Amino acid sequence: MKVGYNGSVIEAEKAVVGVFDHGFLYGLGLFETFRTYGGQPHLLDRHLRRLLDGCRALQINYRPDESMIREWLVQVMAANGLADAYVRMTVSAGDEGLGLPTGAYEKPNAWLLVKQLPATPPSVYEQGRELRLLHTVRNTPEGDIRLKSLHYMNNIIAKQELLSAGASAGAEGLLLTKEGYLSEGIVSNLFFVRDSRVCTPSLEAGILPGITRERVMELAAAAGFPVEEGLYRWNDLIEADEVWITSSIQELIPITTLTDSDGQQHRVGSGQAGPIHRQLLAGYRQDCSKGD
Repeated sequence: MKVGYNGSVIEAEKAVVGVFDHGFLYGLGLFETFRTYGGQPHLLDRHLRRLLDGCRALQINYRPDESMIREWLVQVMAANGLADAYVRMTVSAGDEGLGLPTGAYEKPNAWLLVKQLPATPPSVYEQGRELRLLHTVRNTPEGDIRLKSLHYMNNIIAKQELLSAGASAGAEGLLLTKEGYLSEGIVSNLFFVRDSRVCTPSLEAGILPGITRERVMELAAAAGFPVEEGLYRWNDLIEADEVWITSSIQELIPITTLTDSDGQQHRVGSGQAGPIHRQLLAGYRQDCSKGD
């Protein structure tokens, strides 16, 4: 397998992380996950904007060049024989020796990793999936806003809980804040509909400002649906007309079964994808077909 490393394409086993890289020692680094459509990375400018904002917050001196990254991605995909790909771009702080930093990080490292896009059966977008409420509590962001950082232990603990809970195949886990508010899925943002309003947890709930989340909010507003960000409870989901989750890889996945932390299940709406979800998914896919 070939990977991208600091602008080049090399064998994966040669793309090593130094033992003194602060991404390895302290989790000082960021990543973006996105996918391509027709070989083109979708919403890349927004992903790179979020990456840049995160680098500035962590004082990592990395300024992504969009045109260079597009060319680099083409090379990495071609080296792996992929026409379309699941892409992860990672930036680590770099080698700064043992001990906490004494200044800005001036020698970051960047990787581009690709793999085959996961096969999601079309039926999932009609029949939906399960969303299971977890006991694992969403931790608070280390700074003013949650970064897509290499500190991923909270998500991994949540994933381990989901796997041991007997959830259905493809189910997503939902984390609450310590105050009991809805936050987000393990790898997704959350939406629900009530009285034709499209609702999503506020950034105040400590969620990641998702790129797909942002675009879906724009599409909903353009379609004439009131869009609301707020602090919500589990009962708001149970009473919702529609529920879905968003991610850059799987787009908009309808949730048709809600399972609480005691294993009690609740059907969402008719048990099928709802009309607002269908409309926004169609709009999102039309958006993707236009390219960036």
